[in-house]
Amino acid sequence: MAVHIKWSNNLDSLPPHRMMLVALPGVGNVGKTAIEAVRELHPTEELARLYPPGMPPIAALDERGLLTPPHLTLHASTTTNGTVLLTLTGSAQPNEPSQQSQTARDIMHFFREHAVEDVLVLAGMLDEASRKETFLVASDPDVRFELEHLGVDVRRDEPTGGAYGVAALLASMGPLFGLNTSCVISTSVGASKDVFGAQRTLEHLNRWFELGMAVPEDRSSWLKERLNDLAPKPQHDMVGELTAQHDAFYM
Repeated sequence: MAVHIKWSNNLDSLPPHRMMLVALPGVGNVGKTAIEAVRELHPTEELARLYPPGMPPIAALDERGLLTPPHLTLHASTTTNGTVLLTLTGSAQPNEPSQQSQTARDIMHFFREHAVEDVLVLAGMLDEASRKETFLVASDPDVRFELEHLGVDVRRDEPTGGAYGVAALLASMGPLFGLNTSCVISTSVGASKDVFGAQRTLEHLNRWFELGMAVPEDRSSWLKERLNDLAPKPQHDMVGELTAQHDAFYM
């Protein structure tokens, strides 16, 4: 296996769970921002770090102040109704297509070896600001049929141009490994960190799958707080501009 796995907290296996949520940097970082919110809003434990080959050669300080090579982190978060969600995300992915393919295969092998059955890849799709939609694209006809009967908005005609990268491969390779994999897509204007699209993604996941996630009801307050976190210093001019009335179509 080309992907090196380093377990955290003396663990060597994954806990019982409902599903795996996966996201990597992409359009608006919608999926990555959604997963960061899941980890932030619920009790969360780091389970492992995955080190794929071909990652950008940039070492960074982690939350403990230790220098660490680029990696993906795997966490378990427990929602308000006791549902355990596994989440996998990172700040980068391998540079070369062959390394991306190898990484996707290795991650799928890892999922299968550790009894992961259901994988949802969270992503954004560039579109007009007036279009605010979230939908799912399946990789298996039987899974698609089941999701449609659950009331999930499953599309068969989008994304018309397809998708690429490790996340896209993970979303599509489920039938090759006996896993149920799908992609949850939210339209986005493509901002560097689309907290609006991420919020919509979490709301739809809750509605479709009754996950019990703590999605803030006061959307404007939560979004303004997230924008404050993202804004460079001084903060207040940028945040005031982004939360002004002319951006009301996001709400």
